[in-house]
Amino acid sequence: MTVDTSSRLAALRSLMKERNVDIYVAPSEDSHSSEYIAACDARREFISGFSGSAGTAVITLDKAALATDGRYFNQAAQQLDGNWHLLKTGLQDVPTWQDWAAGEAEGGKTVGVDPTLIAPGIAKKLDESIKKRGGKGLEAVSENLVDMVWGSDRPSRTSNPIVLLPAKYSGTPTATKLADLRKDLEKRKVSAFVVSLLDDIAWLFNLRGSDIDYNPVFFSYALITPDSATLYVDSSKLNDECQSYLKENKVDVKAYDELFADTKVLAGKAWGQVNGDSSTTIKYLISTKASWALKLALGGETFVDEIRTPIGDAKAVKNDTELNGMRNCHIRDGAALIEFFAWLEDQLINKKAVIDEVAAADKLEAFRSKHKDFVGLSFDTISSTGANAAVIHYKPEPGSCAVIDPNAVYLCDSGGQYLDGTTDTTRTLHFGTPTEAEKTAYTLVLKGNMALDMAVFPKGTTGYGLDCLARQFLWKAGLDYRHGTGHGVGSYLNVHEGPIGIGSRKHYIDVPLAAGNVISNEPGYYEDGAFGIRIENLVIVREVETKHRFGDRPFLGFEHVTMVPYCRKLIDESLLTPEEKKWLNDSGEEIRAKTEGYFEGDELTLKWLRRETQPF
Repeated sequence: MTVDTSSRLAALRSLMKERNVDIYVAPSEDSHSSEYIAACDARREFISGFSGSAGTAVITLDKAALATDGRYFNQAAQQLDGNWHLLKTGLQDVPTWQDWAAGEAEGGKTVGVDPTLIAPGIAKKLDESIKKRGGKGLEAVSENLVDMVWGSDRPSRTSNPIVLLPAKYSGTPTATKLADLRKDLEKRKVSAFVVSLLDDIAWLFNLRGSDIDYNPVFFSYALITPDSATLYVDSSKLNDECQSYLKENKVDVKAYDELFADTKVLAGKAWGQVNGDSSTTIKYLISTKASWALKLALGGETFVDEIRTPIGDAKAVKNDTELNGMRNCHIRDGAALIEFFAWLEDQLINKKAVIDEVAAADKLEAFRSKHKDFVGLSFDTISSTGANAAVIHYKPEPGSCAVIDPNAVYLCDSGGQYLDGTTDTTRTLHFGTPTEAEKTAYTLVLKGNMALDMAVFPKGTTGYGLDCLARQFLWKAGLDYRHGTGHGVGSYLNVHEGPIGIGSRKHYIDVPLAAGNVISNEPGYYEDGAFGIRIENLVIVREVETKHRFGDRPFLGFEHVTMVPYCRKLIDESLLTPEEKKWLNDSGEEIRAKTEGYFEGDELTLKWLRRETQPF
């Protein structure tokens, strides 16, 4: 659905002129660099009309550009009105939004941005690029101009209750996590670490919230020093159990809005050191994803180091409790998906029912909600039929979505939040007779999924190095896909969790995979206007036994935890090797053994499950 942004842009440009800002940047993220955001922080969506989770809007006094990556090219093209120019990031000869903004700043123009919404490293490079192209530079604009245009229509900030995640789900107490973090800070010789990422804070304190849809986090900051820990949060959201737990772990609680006042005090101490008032070296630490505003408040470049968050690194390596939780919740989640797919096929084929994409997604949520420890969805369900399946992050809307066509491909990418873990599964099905092109594409994607699943690699290997394994069969046919192959997944936390991933993005070079990581395996293929294929499992990285141990290094592999069959109708058996058939047979046997107990007396689902897991 396209939104007419003409009046919004006119109002924004008027504010820009009043403040002598020639170009204004509206990022996707909130002040905590969240990928998924609360409705009140959807500024880029409000000003541009584009609702995808990734993208940056850049507005000049007479132009507007929206940059996004390959996952959203199709969606952005459909949602942007005539006021906008789409920058397809990653394509040859297409500038990044930074380059586009710098180019527009030629002739001494000023680029403005809300400093709470941009990382310091990005701000620094952008400022340098602007000046190199003859612009005046990047200016921190304290008032958010998009918020001013939005006015009273802007949704209010949520203030939902926070709950304690019991030890039987979290596995490691906060005291232990704080002790480990302080050891890291001691090695780095820093005086304090200001934590700004919401999932880092939720994990560190074993708390969960619901301030952002699908993400069990809450608005907060934290300040960790060698001898203190402070959580900045609306204390009214903390029940007695949370308050007691924090007190037991020697965590102080202060109001969310007090963080920046306290950082100014810290900055004052640092400047006092420079003026000879202290013999102690003071250095503060923030994440590379923290805000430019936070770095400035702490005293700027002189006193602040930016690093990949050590909490994120620790969080990415799940403990035994979290890993067992992931295995268990995926069995229950798999049972829900199996029941849903059996029901959907029966409705479409036998009962000739008319079911649209949203109704199907709602039914799947109902099946999930029956299972133990279910809290909610982990993201908007992608329920897509036919050509809609080619829109990588398609979101069906009530009243305007398509009716599911039993004679077309159906792609369902969905996930659940459970107290013991987070799920994310994609299956592509066909309820009628698929074309040869659809079968070939599906089988090539499946072969890539299996190749990655079966990979064995030495410790120290990155997801960047493994990405080609999932793409190799598509590449041989001259095909590919415009998204990563895998992302880290939280334990009852964000479904997209750094720092690990599998793909061609540069930052995947920096972090090797480690035993205990949980990551997705999701190759795909998309033919615009026709169909889309994606097959996604979650896998655990684990150490594996090998005949040799070259260089005395351990070798790693994957354990898949997703328990949902593959679509038999879409598999071209002639393209499979004996090893791949064995993998599919073993997988089918495991799925059947772990899930069929959920379907006692349900002959419809049992019949579907046994058919889809029959051996080759």
